[in-house]
Amino acid sequence: MDFSLLNEALASKSYERVADFCDELMLQAAAQGIIFQNEWPYSIHLLGHLYINDVNSARFLWKSIPLPIKENQPEIVAVWKLGQRLWTRDYAGVHEAIRGFNWSADVLSFVVAFSEMYTKKMFDLLLSAYSTISVTDTALFLGMSEEDATNSCSFRQWILLPTADALQHGWTVDPASQMLTVKKLPVVRKQKLDPSKLQQLTEYVFQLEH
Repeated sequence: MDFSLLNEALASKSYERVADFCDELMLQAAAQGIIFQNEWPYSIHLLGHLYINDVNSARFLWKSIPLPIKENQPEIVAVWKLGQRLWTRDYAGVHEAIRGFNWSADVLSFVVAFSEMYTKKMFDLLLSAYSTISVTDTALFLGMSEEDATNSCSFRQWILLPTADALQHGWTVDPASQMLTVKKLPVVRKQKLDPSKLQQLTEYVFQLEH
């Protein structure tokens, strides 16, 4: 069985491709009558589905894993705890499950990428769904303690965006009520193309072709 494409995806951190590669390899193995036991990368396979938020496929895979493998490989069980928390929308539980296991070197970078992606997703959810939110609820969504959430330095840690932190986007906190005021990001509207410019573009393309 050729795992080269899977290994390349992991090496390049193209984690969104992992589930498809693993599914295809498993189908190939089944067609060839190959039976995998401990050799199959179940932890990576499960994480691949969770990374693209395909919890249903992760549940199906979990049920198909032989019981002896689940009993002898605690990391597989630890990955599925993430799936269980996602299934029940236990936002704080997802972060707890991530921190609650000593991940192997082969899986750690994938878990870190999943954690970053999930935290960013939760931040985007706060941004779109709330105008004000308590520090307590924010801590649950983003996987931190309330004590850390009330610390201004910690705020700068958990609300980091790819280019700037949320404080620079206008988030404010009321120390008395422990409520955060969320500033919505401006909606970028696409400009409509001027009909005259469209005509000029059409004429220009026509001249190039003739």
